[in-house]
Amino acid sequence: MKLFAEIKTCATVVLVVAVCGLSAYAQHSNLTNVSTIASTVPANGDVNPYGIARVPKSNGSLTEGNILVSNFNSSANLQGTGTTIVQITPSGTVSLFAQINASALPGPCPGGIGLTTALAALSSGWVIVGSLPTTDGTSATAQAGCLLVLNSSGSVVETFYGSLINGPWDMTALDAGSTANLFVTNVLNGTVAAGGNVVWGGTVVRLNLTGLSGAMPTLESITTIGSGFAEETNSAALVIGPTGVGLSPDSSTIYVADSINNRVQWISDPVTRTTSGGTGTTLTADTTLNDPLGLTVLTDGSVLTVNGNNGYLLGFSTSGWQQEQKLLDDNGTPPGSGALFGLVHVPGQGLYYVDDATNTLNLWLQ
Repeated sequence: MKLFAEIKTCATVVLVVAVCGLSAYAQHSNLTNVSTIASTVPANGDVNPYGIARVPKSNGSLTEGNILVSNFNSSANLQGTGTTIVQITPSGTVSLFAQINASALPGPCPGGIGLTTALAALSSGWVIVGSLPTTDGTSATAQAGCLLVLNSSGSVVETFYGSLINGPWDMTALDAGSTANLFVTNVLNGTVAAGGNVVWGGTVVRLNLTGLSGAMPTLESITTIGSGFAEETNSAALVIGPTGVGLSPDSSTIYVADSINNRVQWISDPVTRTTSGGTGTTLTADTTLNDPLGLTVLTDGSVLTVNGNNGYLLGFSTSGWQQEQKLLDDNGTPPGSGALFGLVHVPGQGLYYVDDATNTLNLWLQ
């Protein structure tokens, strides 16, 4: 599995940095090779970091190599009310990239602002983030939300909303410079009305964007490429449904973390298909999967996902064989429960991940 070989090559460099006094790399006492980079809590007190994206190219307020993190909760710890995105350098310097005002949006976003794991940073300088808002932190008030398009200065310039955007929960992107494809999971199709019962309305939709070199992206089309995923409201997690999404290195396959069913699915031809592939084919339903949430794909095609119920990272080959099991969070009761969401692998550095038990951005080295 290339992740581990790649990280070993840079471990010495990072440890030297730590010796030089950058406290951001202070080791957790109980988790091997896990370092805290920085707190994700901005000045307004938002908590519960969900989304994570690496800035691919410097533009405006964005600096290449920095990590963006979106917050789902307000300072009152109400889910679906967070409004901020922070930018964090690899050495741990934190700045506010955006604080979004629901009353000053350039277009509709049904229900307001509650920033989710759906976060992407494009090389053209645009940042897209999902909103699944509530008014009081409960699923009873959850509304459809939208995708918010921010410029490189952190200002919202447009919104994508409507029938196929219904509770955008996670996202990955295929970035071609002047064009891009966004792949977004949705978890509110009939979920609130079901009152806690499982419904099979979760989707993966593809948004085709053009004009990224211009004044504003253009949404050319939106297509449902996956459907029928299990979803339900939940008093602790607000909503559970298809979460992590990741493209294979050649973009021929998209992987989806099917949280309720404790499995990872794959759907073929995500960039070109014009009809839904349903829930696709099972890559793995390994018994160690326990509410898989965030997901990323490595350069060799291996799939990494994190468990929402016990704080473990799991790695699987393209044939579904388990290659790795690593504890990334052991806080709370039971240990690691509800802690892990977004993650991104950076070759030569390691695996960055958000931990909403500690409200931090962390880095795992091996």
